[in-house]
Amino acid sequence: MTKHRPVPASLDDPLYYLENMDILVAWVADHHADLLTEAERARLAAFANLATGPRALLTRMVMRTGELFRADKLRYPELPVPEAEALKLLVQEGWLNSAPELSLDDLFRLFTLAELRPVFGGWLQQQGYPKTLGKAQMRELLSEPFSAPRPLRDWLGDDGEAAQVVQLQDMALFDRIRLMFFGNLRQSWTDFVLVELGVQQFEPVPFTPESRAFQRRAEVDCYLQMHQCRERLDIGEPAADVWPDVPGPVDNPWLTSRRDRLLLELGRQAERQGEQELALQVWAASGHREARLKQLRLLERMKRFDDAWAIACQWQSKELSDAEAQGLGRLLKRLAPKVGADKPEPVDNPPLREFTLTLPRPDTGTVELAAVQHLSTEAAPVVYVENTLINALFGLLCWPVIFKPIPGAFFHPFHIGPADLTREDFVARRAQAFEERFGLLKTHAYKQHVRDTFQAKQGIANPFVFWPVLDEALLELALHCIPAHHLDALFRRLLHNIKEHRSGFPDLIRLVPDAEQPEQRYEMIEVKGPGDRLQDHQVRWLHFFARQGIPASVCYVRWQDDEANE
Repeated sequence: MTKHRPVPASLDDPLYYLENMDILVAWVADHHADLLTEAERARLAAFANLATGPRALLTRMVMRTGELFRADKLRYPELPVPEAEALKLLVQEGWLNSAPELSLDDLFRLFTLAELRPVFGGWLQQQGYPKTLGKAQMRELLSEPFSAPRPLRDWLGDDGEAAQVVQLQDMALFDRIRLMFFGNLRQSWTDFVLVELGVQQFEPVPFTPESRAFQRRAEVDCYLQMHQCRERLDIGEPAADVWPDVPGPVDNPWLTSRRDRLLLELGRQAERQGEQELALQVWAASGHREARLKQLRLLERMKRFDDAWAIACQWQSKELSDAEAQGLGRLLKRLAPKVGADKPEPVDNPPLREFTLTLPRPDTGTVELAAVQHLSTEAAPVVYVENTLINALFGLLCWPVIFKPIPGAFFHPFHIGPADLTREDFVARRAQAFEERFGLLKTHAYKQHVRDTFQAKQGIANPFVFWPVLDEALLELALHCIPAHHLDALFRRLLHNIKEHRSGFPDLIRLVPDAEQPEQRYEMIEVKGPGDRLQDHQVRWLHFFARQGIPASVCYVRWQDDEANE
């Protein structure tokens, strides 16, 4: 198969989902062939060589939940051949098993109560039960005497002559290629196969063997093993039984972050199940940013204050996000008297700038738009930007870094952004590249870089750029009014915790292009209507602005008619 940039199917084609599945299969066969066995490569080639009708039906079945299907219930009118003909070929080619053994649960999932009553009615009457039992009651009564799996004919006898159940035979292979394409098993086939990819433009990222997240088949196996562990936790299996099957530390940063998240959840389950020592052990082994605080809080509940204090003091010296620092500060304050230590000094945050507007209640629109209409002037326009403007300026300046092809970042040509965007090591793995882009802020060169990217990448998906709200006029005003050293501070804080810091920016920005001093040329304004109050992450941004000398304020809006009625 040739290595080319695939062209997404159009929804005008009734078999568009098959074209998208063909793209996915071909991509994995092209770029991950060395991670597949000879038998798996042969199976994917056989899939590609299937006639259109059987291949489309097989795709439909792979996309659905489970491996067992009622053949007589499969109805896809867009197929170019009858379903029965496609099924027959899929059975002949070994894609389907036409006589799988079914458990009682399988049977009750596939057949209706009306279909099951003739099968089990006689036995139930012999045991003294009425014919009118519901499906759940019937299933419970039959579970012990009919516990052994058996073929459909042995279940239904002559009553099921018209019914047929088939079982997919290659779901393990399809799950493996789904993992290699998406980089996770959280996304389903429908996330790609049933999406009209052509309506979105994607940044072309070079895909080389060196940029792959998986370099060896063993790494794919490791991911699948971790996924199985997570599934076992999700169905309630004891954490103590799952823990021995969790793979050990791996020499792959991308897999390490996956393992850290698995351990975070395993620790949660262990604590819920009363396995406190196991929870402490698991969280100590996890590098996830939430694991340390959970470990400390559990030690505190177990009254192991000295242990908690020692770990907390060591952790305090590390670089923390705002939320981590806040949680750690509260913990140290509680622990200090328990270990005979001085309480930490409270953080001395500067006061916030606030003002109040009393406005007529608008017939339509939001409180933010009412504030915009009141505050905006020709010389100092006010724009409703919320989280979009600063994120967009960052996204445009750092575009080459965001789409840098490093292992675990991109798995296929249809990424809106890097897959590791919110992982703990996202910045560390690109630190030098980010510093090079931030170096542009020390000169006027950054403005032209941002302009050039805005023109060249117009409409291309970027996780930081929301194109509908960013026009050229707003971009030019922002570049003129916001000082470069303020952008540097804002961008660095954004990178400190992307997941947490991409939101919480003030609603409005006032831009004053003719002000004498750069620091007077703009102001960010958070708007709060009656009864609304600042959220924690908004307060943290506002305190940051105050410490950095970034002009920002909180505008409390009151309605005139409310005051008149007081």
